[in-house]
Amino acid sequence: MPDPLEVEDFYDLTLLTDLAVSPDGGRVAFVAAEFDRAEDDRRSSVFVAPTDGSRDPHRLSRASDASAPVWSPDGSKLGFLAARETDAEIAVSRDEDADESEDADENGGSDDEPKTQVWAFDLERGGDARQLTDFEEGARSFDWGPEGDRLVVAARDPTDDQREYLERRRDEDGPIEIERLQHKYDGKGWLDDVTTYLFVVDCDTREAERLDDAYGGGAREPALGLQPAWSPAGDDIAFLSNRTDRPDDNHVMDVYLISPDGSACRKVTDSDLTASRLRWHPEGVSGSDATGGSSDASDGERLAFVGGDPENWYVPSEVFVADLDSGATVRSRSADLDRTVARYGSLGWRGDDVLAAVGDEGLTRLVRFPADGEPKRIFHAQGRGRTIEGFDCRGGTAAVVLSDPQEGTDVYAVDAAGLDAASPATADRGVADGDAAVEPTRISAVNEDLLADAELPECRRLTVESDGQEIEALAYLPTDFDPEDPDPRPLVASIHGGPISYDAPTFSFEYAHFTGRGYVVLRTNYRGSSSYGREFSEQIRGEWGPRERDDVLAGVEELVERGWADPDRCFATGFSYGGITTGYLITASDRFAAAAAEHGLYDFRSAFGTDDSHVWWEDDFGLPWEDPEGYDASSSILDVGEVETPLLVTAGGEDWRCPPSQSEQLYVSVKKQGVPARLVVYPDEHHNIGDPDRAVHRLEELTDWFARHDPAVESS
Repeated sequence: MPDPLEVEDFYDLTLLTDLAVSPDGGRVAFVAAEFDRAEDDRRSSVFVAPTDGSRDPHRLSRASDASAPVWSPDGSKLGFLAARETDAEIAVSRDEDADESEDADENGGSDDEPKTQVWAFDLERGGDARQLTDFEEGARSFDWGPEGDRLVVAARDPTDDQREYLERRRDEDGPIEIERLQHKYDGKGWLDDVTTYLFVVDCDTREAERLDDAYGGGAREPALGLQPAWSPAGDDIAFLSNRTDRPDDNHVMDVYLISPDGSACRKVTDSDLTASRLRWHPEGVSGSDATGGSSDASDGERLAFVGGDPENWYVPSEVFVADLDSGATVRSRSADLDRTVARYGSLGWRGDDVLAAVGDEGLTRLVRFPADGEPKRIFHAQGRGRTIEGFDCRGGTAAVVLSDPQEGTDVYAVDAAGLDAASPATADRGVADGDAAVEPTRISAVNEDLLADAELPECRRLTVESDGQEIEALAYLPTDFDPEDPDPRPLVASIHGGPISYDAPTFSFEYAHFTGRGYVVLRTNYRGSSSYGREFSEQIRGEWGPRERDDVLAGVEELVERGWADPDRCFATGFSYGGITTGYLITASDRFAAAAAEHGLYDFRSAFGTDDSHVWWEDDFGLPWEDPEGYDASSSILDVGEVETPLLVTAGGEDWRCPPSQSEQLYVSVKKQGVPARLVVYPDEHHNIGDPDRAVHRLEELTDWFARHDPAVESS
């Protein structure tokens, strides 16, 4: 018999992150994060596997925090970012230099923690990875030159005065001194004025030449970086930067080009987009080649990228292509799709068509964006019961990370030419032309041992009516639950963040843990969620609270009416915007036996300037001194006198997205009234919980809090 997933099983979970297909399409590299229970650490390794599934993935790197694998153009090398002990070749050189310096310590260098640098495996010669960069502040992102002998690397380059300031801060606990508007960013901490530049690095000598005109900037740079991309022809390097008059006061990210010698820097976009995910068209690939793309006579340089509205995050992001042979003409290929490009994965080229993962009605799926004509939904073999959480396409092969509630999350590969094929269930309805969809080849089985004998939930879609609108939700059901002949179960209304996000059917350790304990888990795509078009998402702009609250409650009532949920045993929780929505729920309703508000905001006026989101708040609500009523209307703290629901409140001690002071306000306000409440703060954690011990502790806290206030448990 299958066993439920226990909290302790979390340590055996493996998570998949970065994905990169080799230039010839024959191999895929991916990063797998595993948990070291003894060290309470998360360790990331790079794996490589053939895309035909003929061999199991091979672990290349055991270095902690390995990330961002990038293939060299000929596929012979695989570069990645990692903070490893300094390469022996460099360490020896440092020792020799230190012997000549009177100021060097006896070990010939600093004993600081290693910085993130670019490393590369030579897959033809074998052996350990070689360190290719040695920047004092580390490397942030990189790409290979077309010959594979050079890199373009984004790295911080402090002046002498800035270096002295950084040393005081790091080594002497000196004061934080800032004059920039974007003064902090979650996960990055306090910011400074050090500029990030692009450098061209010789792979053999490691000599780096700074491109003085290729630098970053802006409020979004801490999140996006410069994302350098070297053109296949070798003439241009594309990168991101914000050079508006007040770069810290907007979310613009423009596309720039520069020559590898540092000359001819020019701007491609018009400061009307938040650009990201740059992907050049492969050199020499045009027309209806072996990858099956649409025909186009042009062989000119084209650069695809994702572009969002820098002033309105509710507008779906689109796929753009810059044609550099026609004066850098930039054109959207998204037409009237009205669906946002998902945050998962890269863009891919198939012939002259661009492929991207897109949020589409509570699902992340692939869409083909042709040079002419409307975007086409593809990869129908995916179905609607599993979602994409990673994507890349090169050399005629597409690789996806597919997540299935009952099968887990793994890497799959499929011939890109077969992505347009119809599935048997949709072919007769004209969804797509061609033969039945080709099932993708499974490449990995990272959680096979963990899930082989585990109770995993069935996921069902349902539609509810809320304020006259149809709202979609997902219900995760225990294995022993019959929805056609139900016996009511305790319910966890688990609310997604964002709010500009969405729920899709996915494997989640948390959901499986709760369903294994007999709960039904409800995930509601409330108004404000993306994947349903701009009109649906934009309804909450500048007025957070009432719609999300009503939609979640409508989903709960639907399950109660169906007999799936016990009306006396309903619980609510949410993280980030889910925590914010939990605040709206408990101040307006006593439906829940207990609730948990995790890492949220509850007083928007006091949040302004203490978090990292001042640009977003101004775009959504205006400025607090100009529209205090708008800020107050969305602040659940003003209605906290109505709360009667026992409340668990959690926060990260270094959370700059939703500062811990917000959680303290909510906790004290509830506790002051004699309502049962508990506050849990995770010191040193940012907006997300990273350490496995704390992730386990969080899940234990939720489980214990709901059990403590479950009337069925109390009366037993």
